[in-house]
Amino acid sequence: MAVAMAACSLGLHLTADNTFRPFEKTTVFKPSSVADVTKLCYITHKTRLSSSGITIIPRASTVTGTVEDGNQGEADTIPTPIVIIDQDSDPDATVVEITFGDRLGALLDTMNALKNLGLNVVKANVFLDSSGKHNKFSITKADSGRKVEDPELLEAIRLTILNKMIQYHPESSAQLALGAAFGLVPPLEQVDVEIATHITISDDGPDRSLLYMETADRPGLLVDLVKIITDINIAVESGEFDTEGLLAKAKFHVNYKNKALIKPLQQVLVNSLRYFLRRPTTEESSF
Repeated sequence: MAVAMAACSLGLHLTADNTFRPFEKTTVFKPSSVADVTKLCYITHKTRLSSSGITIIPRASTVTGTVEDGNQGEADTIPTPIVIIDQDSDPDATVVEITFGDRLGALLDTMNALKNLGLNVVKANVFLDSSGKHNKFSITKADSGRKVEDPELLEAIRLTILNKMIQYHPESSAQLALGAAFGLVPPLEQVDVEIATHITISDDGPDRSLLYMETADRPGLLVDLVKIITDINIAVESGEFDTEGLLAKAKFHVNYKNKALIKPLQQVLVNSLRYFLRRPTTEESSF
């Protein structure tokens, strides 16, 4: 871990043969919003991202096949891409974990892309288990050294990492909701968002509640969910946002005036989220 931290702080990359290589020079691109990130993805893929034509897609298939010698045979099923943004486990940093079997290379480009968002990677760890290779980064804002709390920047991190997955592994495009937006191969199937969406709220002590939600993923979802919650005066303390193939799974600690949500307010929140999630493909004007 100490070696990984030193490598990150010095701008070095620890390669598979345990040698260090310097980061390549990049043109710094510091987007101010999620729209800037989608513009960057548009430039990369030369395909337009339409916020009004997002396709709702089904659950990704379970990973099959095994990892052997760092590669998977062509006959193996493409593993399910997973990106986890964790705001709970470290009080001083945002933890991002990327899992894509053993196929996600180009860690150097991924870390450089995060740096171009105005972020520092203060820790980096790679480990392999039966579910694949996990790349875990602890990230802080370069200007303050603090963890990332802005929903738009968190969504920009997510889109940037998923864009790198598609860029280096175009075969994953059909397994990601972003494949419908700016990938090379969009998902082929569609499902009713009512079937894909599950929402539960439970007490998490006297001062807060735990909101868990699973739904079909799409660009901008993290920002929109936080906006819907805060628009009804519910505060979001922290949480975790997971992108698992075609699905998004959100776990938010929430409160209303520093208290857990009472049952009527829980129902208001569930109804608001369900109403919002029915509308990702509509082209009607908002009022």
